[in-house]
Amino acid sequence: MIRPRAEQAWTLAAALVAAAVCLPLLALAWAAAQGSDGLWSHVVQHVLPQATRNTLLLLGGVGVLVIALGTGSAWLVTAYAFPGRRVLAWALLLPLAVPTYIVAFAYLDLLHPLGPIQSALRDLLGIASPRDFRLPDVRSLPGAILLLGFVLYPYVYLATRAMFMTQAAGLLEAGRSLGAGRAALFFRVALPLARPAIAVGTALALLETLNDIGASEFLGVRTLTVTVYTTWVTRGDLAGAAQIALAMLVVAVALIALERHGRRRQRYAATQRPRPMQPQRLGPLGSACALALGAIPVVLGFVLPAAYLAHESWKRVSLYGGVSDQLVASAWNTVTLALVATVATLALGLLVAWALRLAQLRRRTRSSAPLRLAALGYAVPGTVLAIGLLVPLGWFDAAVGAVLEQAFGIAPRMLLMGSMAALVIAYTMRFLAISLGGVEAGLARISPSLDQAARSLGSGAAGALWRVHLPLLAPALAAAALLVFVDVMKELPATLLLRPLNVETLATWLYAEAARGTYEEGAVAALLIVAVGLLPVILLARVGARFGTARPTP
Repeated sequence: MIRPRAEQAWTLAAALVAAAVCLPLLALAWAAAQGSDGLWSHVVQHVLPQATRNTLLLLGGVGVLVIALGTGSAWLVTAYAFPGRRVLAWALLLPLAVPTYIVAFAYLDLLHPLGPIQSALRDLLGIASPRDFRLPDVRSLPGAILLLGFVLYPYVYLATRAMFMTQAAGLLEAGRSLGAGRAALFFRVALPLARPAIAVGTALALLETLNDIGASEFLGVRTLTVTVYTTWVTRGDLAGAAQIALAMLVVAVALIALERHGRRRQRYAATQRPRPMQPQRLGPLGSACALALGAIPVVLGFVLPAAYLAHESWKRVSLYGGVSDQLVASAWNTVTLALVATVATLALGLLVAWALRLAQLRRRTRSSAPLRLAALGYAVPGTVLAIGLLVPLGWFDAAVGAVLEQAFGIAPRMLLMGSMAALVIAYTMRFLAISLGGVEAGLARISPSLDQAARSLGSGAAGALWRVHLPLLAPALAAAALLVFVDVMKELPATLLLRPLNVETLATWLYAEAARGTYEEGAVAALLIVAVGLLPVILLARVGARFGTARPTP
């Protein structure tokens, strides 16, 4: 058997990781309690009410839109058969490849009064002046709701379609045999069954909305996230920023509680192997309408922004014969940070998952429950995590600087805060849940008999992990590494707050270019992020294609 001391060492190391993830939240509360030199009263009276109202309205509008788009599109490609259905089923995932701030960046130019869409409409209507015809300004709260909704609906689509393809099949066929029509099947059977999946997908979409900073600022919506950033960066008020960040944390916890509430008493077990729903074949007119309806979210959420970025990037490269050295440096910084953060995140995720595995084998699940706090960072918005990290990083730099000054007579400052290490720490804490979840899923597919065989051959905990489990975990580790790498590349809020001076990533480069209105150079950075973001979408599409298909019924 694995020696108790070895298990305790793994558990202690995993507990330290979980404590490190919780530390920024404790530091956030400490910083918020320090006061803000009179600025907090101004924030409470003039800034926080509007930011809170905008945030809640944005969350409410995006929630309604992602539920409608995600659930409707999932039902469309699952319950009905029509030409183009297979392509549409994976194409509906494509908006996941485009971060929200990139979609806002693209549509600001596309929907500008002098942009291509409004210019084409005026030409079509024979109107010469923009003053005589102008679409509603996209820089508004409704504009932000629409853009974010058309990008984030795949979270609901993924979870709901999986539910429709498995658990709903038998009950839907029973309802159909009892004479229920299409509308009754959807509203009385499918929708109640899908409620847990809708709750999970909506919660993820709303957490992404709460974490957004670029799209909200580009579109002129002053949310809590934007307020935290301006309070810290513009006013230099850390305590005020921490207090607003705590308000954001309350909203995030409320969203998670709402998701739990939506899934209460909603558990469905499959006693047999899941089988896909039998889709009904549509006629020519119904097929055309279904394809058109399903294509609208794909076109608005991915095709138009991606085509715009490709066109603007081509213009930039052809006019100037390449890209700037600063953009190349930003791309190098992005890849370097993503690689280092991915390795660190995978290593720590493996450590915590293996400690949980050892506790599970010894049936000590209650004592290992606190280790799951290591996954807390993914539920915390990047802005909140970054503000919470400022205090412990400052403490660390001050303590190390004092030791080095006494020992060697040198007094370095901002050892972590002035380097990319702060970003790597933030990325690791933020996306540790992805790594932990992927490794745990891989370990769950490995039979405990292999652990017992390793013990019987005298192998310890580390030896069993290295020789037996790691080779079997290679696919799960690769998938988790891909997801973490892409998420690090797209992360904007934490990067804006913690990046060193004169260090840019592709995300911050795009943010700066959009602020200056230089869309050609920013389009190249955005296109690179989208191209990399397509990789996990392709992976998800391949998994979905293998999940199960069914022949349509007439």
